[in-house]
Amino acid sequence: MKCSVVYHSESGNTKAMAEIVADGMRQVEGAEVRVFSIDAVEADWLRESVCLVAGSPTYYASISGEMKLFLETLGKYGVAGKLGGAFATANYIHGGAELAMQTILDHMLVYGMLAYSGGGSQGKPVIHLGPQAVAGRLEETEETFRLYGQRMAAKAAELFG
Repeated sequence: MKCSVVYHSESGNTKAMAEIVADGMRQVEGAEVRVFSIDAVEADWLRESVCLVAGSPTYYASISGEMKLFLETLGKYGVAGKLGGAFATANYIHGGAELAMQTILDHMLVYGMLAYSGGGSQGKPVIHLGPQAVAGRLEETEETFRLYGQRMAAKAAELFG
């Protein structure tokens, strides 16, 4: 079962958290996971993936312009009917990461993806839209990002495995 984690990162924070999400996904039996910067996506792998998790830094309470351009091309990857999720990083608490994740999920829904996070159904920690991390404090949320990756891959296995 192929899964993709796609991110945009300028400072390295979002890249670091993408790797942690992927690490969590790899803990699910049968999950083959690759992590891509939006500048280096392997189109064939993404097309074959049953799960896509996208991550962006938060700029002005939204996603980066680069991530928006990537999301506007999702259709060419045949993502309809596949599982989608989001995560975000921000420079400070209440910097708009939830709005950034909602924007990612909105784009996924427009392309016919099945948005998922586990929400409260998976117990604590509750992850509603997706996990978020704050610069300078990334380590505080590493376990939540890892758990989120596990939950996403487990749901993908349940749906497509």
